[in-house]
Amino acid sequence: MTYPGDGRLPVVYVRGFAGGPSGIDSAVADPFYGFNEGSVQVRVDGADRPAFHQFESPLIRLMQDHGYQLLVHGNQAAYLADQETGSVPAATIWVHRFYDEFAPHLTKDPNPFSIERAASSLLDLVQLVRRQTGAPRVFLVAHSMGGLVVRSMIQRAVPDAERIGGSLDAATALVDRVFTYATPHGGIEFAIGGGLLEKLRDLTGVAGADIFGPARMKEYLTPTTVPVPSGDFDATVMPEGGFPHDRLFCLVGTDAQDYDVAMGLSARAVGSRSDGLVQIDDAYVRGTPRAFVHRSHSGRFGIVNSEEGYQNLRRFLFGDLQVTATLTDLRLPGTPEDGTDWQLEVALSIRGLPVVLHEQSTAHLCPVQIERVQDPATTPDSAGTPVPLLRTFLSSQATRPPDPTTGARAATMRHVLSLRLLSLRKKQGLLSFLDHLEQTADWQDVLVVDIGADAGGAPATWGVWSSTLGGAIRDWSPDPAHDPPLQDDEPEPRHWRVRVPLPEAARGLLGAQAAVTIEVVPRGTLDSAQPA
Repeated sequence: MTYPGDGRLPVVYVRGFAGGPSGIDSAVADPFYGFNEGSVQVRVDGADRPAFHQFESPLIRLMQDHGYQLLVHGNQAAYLADQETGSVPAATIWVHRFYDEFAPHLTKDPNPFSIERAASSLLDLVQLVRRQTGAPRVFLVAHSMGGLVVRSMIQRAVPDAERIGGSLDAATALVDRVFTYATPHGGIEFAIGGGLLEKLRDLTGVAGADIFGPARMKEYLTPTTVPVPSGDFDATVMPEGGFPHDRLFCLVGTDAQDYDVAMGLSARAVGSRSDGLVQIDDAYVRGTPRAFVHRSHSGRFGIVNSEEGYQNLRRFLFGDLQVTATLTDLRLPGTPEDGTDWQLEVALSIRGLPVVLHEQSTAHLCPVQIERVQDPATTPDSAGTPVPLLRTFLSSQATRPPDPTTGARAATMRHVLSLRLLSLRKKQGLLSFLDHLEQTADWQDVLVVDIGADAGGAPATWGVWSSTLGGAIRDWSPDPAHDPPLQDDEPEPRHWRVRVPLPEAARGLLGAQAAVTIEVVPRGTLDSAQPA
């Protein structure tokens, strides 16, 4: 069976940290290493009664929504190896069972767990999947430490491999995209202990947890045969010239409270600004696409078994549009000496989804910090640094809800960007609450963005602020014949940039020229793909 070229590459799941021998035994007893777990979310309806939203698991949803197959046949690896080359369907799901060889109840005198060994066996699996399916590349989807196994493969194992290695970007020929859930890309740090807990962990290697310290991370993320750019090692930075940053997506959890491992001791040790195990700033690689969701590291309210996680996953793997939103040309009031800090809360919703796809807020300890011009007196015409709001992915083929009046499929893809501007005062370096109004925004509004086609069938974008609609957002629909789309400022074909000025109420705070600039760029799943 040759690869059909429809964008559905094989998916390989890589699980997270299991801890010591008993945890490894428990992990290998699960046939799908936990990716089959779902969840139930409760909401309140108009009569104050609980309404349930069931999430089946990312494994099942890929089969339901995208026609993937899960070929087990008693042993996935053995089944795969026994097939004829190119005979296995490409739209299949595979679980990297790297812990099996380290499980005490499966192996006599098992060796201690090794990230390098797990990365090497992942490379073997990737090569086998490519050969047996005929797919040119694979998708890698990883939770927690599994993301470090993946990075060890693409940053060390592949560059060091004979025949297929030899360069920092060698993994691009094997791996199309990588999606990580709550991976400690910068290691695991604690909010208590002043660094002593990290030193004790790295010195003793208790339960193999030293893999989350900088010394071990440098070992398994650095190739031995290929030179890397010089400089201090930073685990959250992938070397230039290596695996492309835009092909790695990091999903960041912000709910520490619901992580109940060790009766909540882990969450207290790591701190509130985390998912209960991984601090927010350590959960992504610099310069890569990412989204923040209010989910914990694992458990009942975990990030993997969440609708938020799956919807980001499917759009990153299969989406054919990349959308970025940036706050541009802003001018904050006051001066750098007035002691005022400005923060922006951002939330992204997409029509037809029951969850928020991305959310940065003060309540979740991760608002967008706005940088002001350092010296407006000497640079009166300069605006502040553009503030990135989000980078997300959309599929033009995704199911859209029917129009309530005609019953036809909605003509546009709609995503809604909620913005809230808040200010905090400081006095002598400390927050001052003398004139503070908690959780009260200086300005807030909702930007409704529709992507579709104009009257002539060409791609077009519309943007309108909710405060100008005078009614429910759902009742507004752009009419290509009467509502002119936003002006495209990008001359390059198949790439458009539009600018939505802020509403009048915001211009006194953020400047008369402040706007949300939106860029939409088509993307393909298999650009320049070569046969396996």
